Amino acid sequence: MKEIAMTRFLDAADVAALVRATGVANTIAQMAHHIRQDFVRWEAFDKSARLATHSVDGVIELMPVSDAVQYAFKYVNGHPRNAQNAMPTVMAFGVLAEVASGFPLLLCDLTLATALRTAATSALAAQVMARPGAATLALIGNGAQAEFQALAFHAMVGIREIRAYDIDPAATARLARNLQGVPGLKVAAVDSVRTAVQGADIISTITADKTRATILTPDLVAPGVHINAVGGDCPGKTELHPQILRQARIVVEYAPQTRIEGEIQQLPADTPVTELWEILSGRVAGRTETGQVTVFDSVGFALEDYSALRWLHAAAHAQHRGSHVELVATPPDPRNLYGWMMDAGAPQPVREPLAALA
Repeated sequence: MKEIAMTRFLDAADVAALVRATGVANTIAQMAHHIRQDFVRWEAFDKSARLATHSVDGVIELMPVSDAVQYAFKYVNGHPRNAQNAMPTVMAFGVLAEVASGFPLLLCDLTLATALRTAATSALAAQVMARPGAATLALIGNGAQAEFQALAFHAMVGIREIRAYDIDPAATARLARNLQGVPGLKVAAVDSVRTAVQGADIISTITADKTRATILTPDLVAPGVHINAVGGDCPGKTELHPQILRQARIVVEYAPQTRIEGEIQQLPADTPVTELWEILSGRVAGRTETGQVTVFDSVGFALEDYSALRWLHAAAHAQHRGSHVELVATPPDPRNLYGWMMDAGAPQPVREPLAALA
């Protein structure tokens, strides 16, 4: 009897279980390792800016990328008003498929993985861009991303103090409560952006409003600071005063996409920028002088999701997590799709238990 081709399926609870079993900091570090591996292979990938559908309420995007072996895409939204209705502002799912046959190997929730891979990429960039010995992080915007950013910078960069600010004090209180007890990490709630950035080695901006905001002005940025600009991630949504960008060294993920969506949408289209893969591969330096202000203009790129999906697929296989589903029709005679559909009463091939298929 023919064996049915099966797709591994991870729902949100499966992904959460994988992360808990691995440990959040370890998961972030492992994802960062996958991201570095894939960015170093930058030229092997077929890349494009994501396809975005905008509305007054938010944005829905498709993010594809592939090499000669595997293809991946992510569906993701960004709806800031969702928080008012107790819904996540970002929700995502994705697929990893084999290029040779087109068969989907993995279908899974990517809402949690998006937060993890964003934090991993942020810390990976800071490792090569921030001044050595960075110990204090100003975290502006304490929404769903905040804990992941804090843990990534603590584990990968050596940050020991978080100076946290949000217009909603309850968000900062939640952040401090969730991170209470993390060895070697102090979270201090502050009452303004200005207080948060005083003495900070790194500033991370991760606000959610879909608007041209000015979270940081030039007078708040000291020489030598590294800025991790995450919140400005679609047309018409920014966080930094353009003068900061004009005076800084700017690094992006994929320039054609960032020029549309990132902080640099405020600058002329020919403004020179460096792509992160160039630094990770050793082609250029991340920082050229101690007093230089550096900006990682991060909007999120499909290759990071490809890396996250690779990690999820391998981790689920190792831990026997998830289930196997017949996601796509695979009739015994591929030319007889109609007959397969109509023969619903015929005996079905026996599916192997999940552990045997892992």
